[in-house]
Amino acid sequence: MAKAEIKPKDNGSLRISGDFVIKDVDGNVFDLGGRTEISLCRCGHSSNKPFCDSTHKRINFQSVVRAFALPPAPPREPGS
Repeated sequence: MAKAEIKPKDNGSLRISGDFVIKDVDGNVFDLGGRTEISLCRCGHSSNKPFCDSTHKRINFQSVVRAFALPPAPPREPGS
C-alpha cells in the first residue's frame, strides 16, 4: 500500500489516504472498518471527532492551506 498522504481540503477536513493508523492518547488504535481513506475534523465542531462529519459546511469554516517550508527544527536535548 502507498505511504500515507495528508491533504488539507480548502475550507474542510484533513483527508488521509494510504497506509496509516490512528491512535487515541492512550495508544489504542481506532477500528477504521477497512478504510484506506478517511477525513479528520479541522474545524473542531464535528460530533464524531476526530473524524469529519461535514459540520464545517454548516458553520462556514474558512481555511485555505498552501505548502510552505518550515524553519529547521531546534536542537533537541538528549533523552527528550
